Amino acid sequence: MRTTRVVRLGAAVVACSLVLHVAQAQQGIRRIDLQRHDLSTPGREVVQTIVELDSGARSSRHTHPGEEIVYVLEGAPLEYEVEGKPTVTLKPGDVLFIPARTAHAARNVGNRKGAELATYIVVKGEPLLSEVRDSTPK
Repeated sequence: MRTTRVVRLGAAVVACSLVLHVAQAQQGIRRIDLQRHDLSTPGREVVQTIVELDSGARSSRHTHPGEEIVYVLEGAPLEYEVEGKPTVTLKPGDVLFIPARTAHAARNVGNRKGAELATYIVVKGEPLLSEVRDSTPK
């Protein structure tokens, strides 16, 4: 049992390091991790993060191993490209639901910093963010 906990902790550290590395590699984007908790559904966890985007900053095209719920906190407008859907532009107070494993990207098309509260309901132990290599969402 102790070994299982150590392995899980190690996996969580690796996953967090990957997310931090990817976030740092993207110019003008900062992530502030707020909380991470196991859910009552076995193998699932919730992660809440504030994502700040400088004016003109664009995230890589990526997926998450579960759903993402976005709430725009400040700045405007933030543009979201979600695979299979038309591009949407959101302002503070707007929300967006991104289905599990759906490729998407965000961009600050405004002239000041923007921020979103991202809530992820994901498979525990998988990397929170996986970059998608091809071009733009379809």
